[in-house]
Amino acid sequence: MIRTALPPAPSLGRAPLHAVQVLGGGPGARGGGAPGAETLAHVRSLSGGLVARGVRVTVCGAGDPDLARVFTEVGAGFAPAADRAEPDAATGLRELCADADVVHAHGLHAGMLAALALGRRRRRIPLVVTWHTPLPPGADAGAGTERAGEPAGAVLPRALLARLLRRRVARAAAVVLGVTTDLVDAARRSGARDARLAPVAVPGPCAAGHDDASPSGPEPPDGASGPEGDGREAARHKVRAELGATGRPLLLSVGRLDGHQGYDTALTASRAWRDLDPQPLLAIAGEGPERAALQRRIDAEELPVRLLGRRDDALWLLAGADLALLPVRWESRSVLAQEALRRGVPLVATAVGGLPELVGDAAELVPYADGDALAAAVRGLLRDPARRAALAAAGRVRAASWPTEHDTVAHVLAVYDELTSR
Repeated sequence: MIRTALPPAPSLGRAPLHAVQVLGGGPGARGGGAPGAETLAHVRSLSGGLVARGVRVTVCGAGDPDLARVFTEVGAGFAPAADRAEPDAATGLRELCADADVVHAHGLHAGMLAALALGRRRRRIPLVVTWHTPLPPGADAGAGTERAGEPAGAVLPRALLARLLRRRVARAAAVVLGVTTDLVDAARRSGARDARLAPVAVPGPCAAGHDDASPSGPEPPDGASGPEGDGREAARHKVRAELGATGRPLLLSVGRLDGHQGYDTALTASRAWRDLDPQPLLAIAGEGPERAALQRRIDAEELPVRLLGRRDDALWLLAGADLALLPVRWESRSVLAQEALRRGVPLVATAVGGLPELVGDAAELVPYADGDALAAAVRGLLRDPARRAALAAAGRVRAASWPTEHDTVAHVLAVYDELTSR
């Protein structure tokens, strides 16, 4: 492992606390080990906040120049990990952690890597693991998938492997931080000695764009994100004209085009909107392995849906949206959900994971994979401007109650101080 752009330690006085942040991959190991957008934005914000408070921060992640720049821009050091070679990555991380005071891993795979790297040194160097996402779909149900060419029963079910990974990481950590209460409960069931709910703020747009949906990107023009102003109205018209939604309702969703996001259900729901006048347009920003299949269905059924592909300005498109849709299988603290509520865009989302806890009564929640319920919620809101206005107002109030970036950094720093003073 080659260290790059490490912040210098002071030559006089007591050395600052050295915290090593370990990044793992997003769902499905997308991006070749790159973290998901929400995790990336959180760790960047946390790293910058810790540096501002005098902590020496080194981030270990995939060897990508864009990823490195995300963290060096906020004053943290960055050390590229060996891609997809766990023994090499663990060895490199072990060297990096030699002078660490605390190691903080983000995600199960990052937690496992950190646990392997630290070994017995966890008695001296505490390990903190933040759980951002749950087990893979089906893991709790015990479903497994055998690989092609292998005899039936020759492979330990992946669900069991996932549970073993979760148990190993939970027990190795001095503290497990869960971004939702169900993740905290899961950590405790897995044997965590100390599992706590972490106040996680959604920071401003992150410059990396490693997620295929890229819910980051430039902020709207001045005045465009507020409840009033000519800037907002101009941005609205610009977005709607670009997407072909002039004179018709615009529904926006942002996410990777895979089975996790629930877009097949969204397409099913869109069939029920075709008889509305004017007919709404569902625009989906994102890229992924299901794009070809989704496009074939859109064409075959003549659905009012447009796939936008990867957009670095995906969240800016909210400026022109009448509704935001999040039909996902599981989500903790979705960037799309948070930005929609902050900007007063009514949200229709699935009642899964941490979403009910996040949005409260400031969004319309429907069951996962229920196309009829999703269609009914959208139709109801499009026909009820008063309800849309009420949700927009409730969303802004709800967003104002969420933890700030200062709260997040203060909480994590308190955990570090507690562990390093033992």
